[in-house]
Amino acid sequence: MISDFLAQQITSQLPYTPNEQQTLLIKELGQFLASHDPNKLFLLKGYAGTGKTTIVSALVGALSTLKQTTILLAPTGRAAKVIANYSHHPAYTIHKKIYRQQELGTEKFNLADNLYKNALFIVDEASMIANISNDSTPFGTGRLLDDLINYVYSGDHCAMLLLGDNAQLPPVGQQFSPALERTKLESYGLKVSEFQLTKVARQEQQSGILANATMLRQMLADNKTTQLPRLQYADDIQLLEGTQVVEQIEKSYQEVGAEETLIITRTNYQTNQFNQGIRGQILWKEDQISNGDRIMVVKNNYHWTKDYDNIEFLANGDIFEIKRISNIRELYGFHFANASLKAIDYDWEIEAILWLDTMQTNTPEENYPLQQKLFNQIAEDYPEIHNKQELIKKIYENDYYNALQIRFAYAVTCHKAQGGQWKNIFINTGNLTDEQINTDYYRWLYTAITRATKQVYMINYNQK
Repeated sequence: MISDFLAQQITSQLPYTPNEQQTLLIKELGQFLASHDPNKLFLLKGYAGTGKTTIVSALVGALSTLKQTTILLAPTGRAAKVIANYSHHPAYTIHKKIYRQQELGTEKFNLADNLYKNALFIVDEASMIANISNDSTPFGTGRLLDDLINYVYSGDHCAMLLLGDNAQLPPVGQQFSPALERTKLESYGLKVSEFQLTKVARQEQQSGILANATMLRQMLADNKTTQLPRLQYADDIQLLEGTQVVEQIEKSYQEVGAEETLIITRTNYQTNQFNQGIRGQILWKEDQISNGDRIMVVKNNYHWTKDYDNIEFLANGDIFEIKRISNIRELYGFHFANASLKAIDYDWEIEAILWLDTMQTNTPEENYPLQQKLFNQIAEDYPEIHNKQELIKKIYENDYYNALQIRFAYAVTCHKAQGGQWKNIFINTGNLTDEQINTDYYRWLYTAITRATKQVYMINYNQK
């Protein structure tokens, strides 16, 4: 049977002998690939360490050998980089693949035409795919899951495999991850094949990181999330006292580099505190911003990519290294700088103006009044324009009004880290009240711990 042949091809790509559960999954994948149903979808969920990424990598390898078209997607650039690395196959962000600019220079993106034939779209980190209607978004309908499904299944005999872990954080503003809910997917008229990997792979069983992730996952499943979880410390998951943090982060920078070290916090306020501390006490940076700094864009920006054919927009969450900073200046009552930025997760550089005042705010909401004030200040530059619509258009095209809103990226919140992987992760939970220890907190901690591929350090984690 063709399904058995396909299963054998996947198995031949594995670097180890699959366990019983993985073997069953591979068999079902073979049946899924052999099916001619035009509305088929495979939903693969798996606990951390169960081998789902290895099997998907084997699936990609098998399909490549058979000359079958495979398109790898993920919600963010960092997540796309992760799946590309482990599958040895190019990957793209969902937005870059399924949307096209309405016309050059505009901020409106329409759903693109799916011109692929007999292609399998594999979407990693599907827990991050939101489906909340947002009239202010420039992308399609504003409902990402709706648009993704419409795009994929408008192609000629195209199908999709959604890959994710439903113990991770759901999209911001949603209680669950809609892309991992079978009933939601079936409501689109899709025939859903679902499989969940629960058995930790034999080669991963000695990992303290995965032992704790499995414990958190089980407590979530048992709905026992009202008490602070008691972590099991091991070689790869350690407790740090506050006095040890600076020394250990400095050591991590020396051993694996800043690009493989990340601090995860629960709030933007904590993030700002850690970023300032790292710059001052470890990197010895005294200037407000300088060459070599790592920054994160905190609001989508479409202005600075207009002159670049291969870059459609700078996304909220994209991380850059400052290659050159110049002309720091005060204007309109704010501070700006010119910068040449190298994208961490892509192979390109871009020139832009940075809005330095946005580095000091603790929430995106705090930037709104700043933007309104900047709008009003820039408006005073155009006293000759009396038509309101013409004035608004002129301001919206202004370089300073479109300056990148940023913050430092040595420490980030867990939502910003989701989908990525780093060798060393430092986790700061902060002081928790009894009311804050709940299902959301367990998902947060599970997601944070599973960002690490080598080492986790828990900062001042009080288990009492």
